[in-house]
Amino acid sequence: MNLEDLDVAVDNGTIDTVLLALTDMQGRLQGKRLHGRYFVDEVVRGGSEGCNYLLAVDVDMNTVDGYAMSSWDSGYGDFVMRPDFTTLRHVPWLPGTAMVLADLETTDGEAVYASPRQILRRQLDRLAEHGLTAFAGTELEFVLYKDTYEQAYAKNYRDLIPANQYNVDYSLLGTARVEPLLRRIRNEMAGAGLVPESAKGECNLGQHEIAFRYADALTAADHHVIYKNGAKEIAAQEGMALTFMAKPNEREGNSCHIHFSLRGEDGRSAMLGDGPAHLSVIGQQVLAGLLATMREFSLLFAPNINSYKRYQPGSFAPTALRWGVDNRTCSLRIAGHGQGMRVENRVPGGDVNPYLAIAALVAGALHGIENELSLEDEFKGNAYDDSSAPRVPTTLRDAMDLWERGPVAAAAFGDDVVAHYANMARVELAAFDAAVTDWELRRGFERM
Repeated sequence: MNLEDLDVAVDNGTIDTVLLALTDMQGRLQGKRLHGRYFVDEVVRGGSEGCNYLLAVDVDMNTVDGYAMSSWDSGYGDFVMRPDFTTLRHVPWLPGTAMVLADLETTDGEAVYASPRQILRRQLDRLAEHGLTAFAGTELEFVLYKDTYEQAYAKNYRDLIPANQYNVDYSLLGTARVEPLLRRIRNEMAGAGLVPESAKGECNLGQHEIAFRYADALTAADHHVIYKNGAKEIAAQEGMALTFMAKPNEREGNSCHIHFSLRGEDGRSAMLGDGPAHLSVIGQQVLAGLLATMREFSLLFAPNINSYKRYQPGSFAPTALRWGVDNRTCSLRIAGHGQGMRVENRVPGGDVNPYLAIAALVAGALHGIENELSLEDEFKGNAYDDSSAPRVPTTLRDAMDLWERGPVAAAAFGDDVVAHYANMARVELAAFDAAVTDWELRRGFERM
């Protein structure tokens, strides 16, 4: 949809509501519902303002200390949500509704440094200086329950009824049980401008994945957050609930494998060549850079305490920082053939913020290219058994420390971004450290 289409739709009453959406630190869509005519007459020209605490709160929307850009001392001022009209689209699952994503600016017109979308834009601008363009595709898994979100809350998220009672990985019979919902999500995302490819069952009870076509990196991240938000809304409309939590229970977690590739100015793969695994010199440097920065950038791939519960041996979530050709035990897997060859980062979970994760991939690739890093030999075999490999951090605390002290992170993202997202981790850790868990109660209530 373009602005002319929107103007006509508002005039004839087809569209009466426009969602102006930004992506917050947690990767969630926040924003305003605007009357269609007001949006066309006023917001198109001037944007709309919102409190800058949207990039300085915890997951419960509590105001917290430690953020330089937003605080009680600074008065919690506004920033400007500036619509990016290339993202304007219908929202088929909501009647009379369109959506547009926003870039964030200060009231002085400067880009908001902590905004995930702007962080990715800055890394893509750096990449463009090398004549390269990044493409990405994200594969989000979710676990679907027959309970509503309200019922799940009332049950303290215990004893929920999964949509499938057995492992339905690749099962056509098992996915048929929930195909009405899967079909609705696929088709309504297509109506919103995404390009659905497939849906398949996964290993956890009630676990499924809907895959969409890759796109340029910024568009891929935009599509990710639109899909994630929309899938939850559609599930709720159907009286069900789904979660993208990295590890909602003790079974297999929800991954978000990110497929990543670079193209040159001729539009062809810059990573394809005559080297090992058909990699070009740039392709080898990219993989070397990704491996070299994986631990330092783990906070952007695994941003929550729960994220680190996925990394268990034999779980299809990686623990060893190795690369291999079509090897799902490695953190980085070379997939595809010819111009479709790409690297799959298997570290992120379903809770990832796609803008930050893809920005980390671009920054890692640039680290390898700019420093002409050499690539270690391909790993063959079971990487879970490789005791000599560097490991994915096992806790958010470790990841925060690596990020906060990381020289590459500071050079690539800037001290202000490093401090902002380190504080996000610190806030989550403080909240968790103060909590009393069910595990503690079960083990200690009577027996301690």
